[in-house]
Amino acid sequence: MRRNLGHPLNLALLLSLIASPLLADTPTFAVEEKSIIDEKAVFATVESANVVPARVRTGGTIAELRVRQGDRVEEGQVLAIVGDQKLGLQIQAQSAQVNAARAQMDVARRELERGEQLIKEGFATKAKLEQLRAAYEVAANTYKSLSAQQSVTQQQQTEGKVLAPTAGRILTVPVTAGSVVMPGDTIATLAEQNYILRLSIPERHAAHIKSGDTVRVDNSELGNADAHSDYGTIKLVYPKVENGRVQADATVKGLGDYFVGGRVRVWIGSGERVAIVIPADYITTRSGIDTAGLKTDGGTSDIPVQRGHARFLPDMPSGIEILSGLKPGDVLEHP
Repeated sequence: MRRNLGHPLNLALLLSLIASPLLADTPTFAVEEKSIIDEKAVFATVESANVVPARVRTGGTIAELRVRQGDRVEEGQVLAIVGDQKLGLQIQAQSAQVNAARAQMDVARRELERGEQLIKEGFATKAKLEQLRAAYEVAANTYKSLSAQQSVTQQQQTEGKVLAPTAGRILTVPVTAGSVVMPGDTIATLAEQNYILRLSIPERHAAHIKSGDTVRVDNSELGNADAHSDYGTIKLVYPKVENGRVQADATVKGLGDYFVGGRVRVWIGSGERVAIVIPADYITTRSGIDTAGLKTDGGTSDIPVQRGHARFLPDMPSGIEILSGLKPGDVLEHP
């Protein structure tokens, strides 16, 4: 027997049969109690683990300044050039002395070669040859000594280049081109690239903080709007209370482009308790009343719930704490 599926009633029946499996696959969520940590919002500042000064090795006048505040530099990069006019004059004088010593050494070498030839032919004595050899050695040693002195002066001139001791960002440049500096003076201060967050925690919450604890940072604070929050780890808690606060250092990814000294809001744990947390998209708000779809044997019924604060759990970034209306074991159906 041939069925006519083109009839409107048959077409509606067919569509209902096709759609019924999709309705059966509606997502559900099993309510259970979770151990959550009560969070306290504190402010932290972005700091560098180490601030390194770039110092002058030789005194003189800054002839060229190649960096300014905020620049990123690599290790060994030239930050400034310190020039000393006296070094240039010394190099010129020593160069003349070296050239004169080289000429004297060449003359002594030719005299020695001529004496060696004459003694072979029997026209010179060994005493004369020894005298010529001694004169050549004195001239050669004088040339070496003056060349070494010139190398030392040239090295001093080369040390006028102030190099970056590490890679990082320039924080301060307390000098300008033309400034007179002495050996050991600071040309610039650098912040190393491994930035940290320095937390300022109230004394009453410091007892709950220890090295290895997790802290939460809102990614909007770091300029990243793609995720709700990021997590870091406390590496050091300073054993000193200042003005009723304890300092702690935490490492968090994504601080490389931040300004040193920038303030960031951070959440730290201040205690642990048990609560019911469900995904936020399982709650529907109608006429100011929050409801959740409770799955029962007879179907699904909307029951009122009282929501609490948002709880950002690692496995549930959009979690909402439920204060009343649900109990462990309930099964919710996605609206």
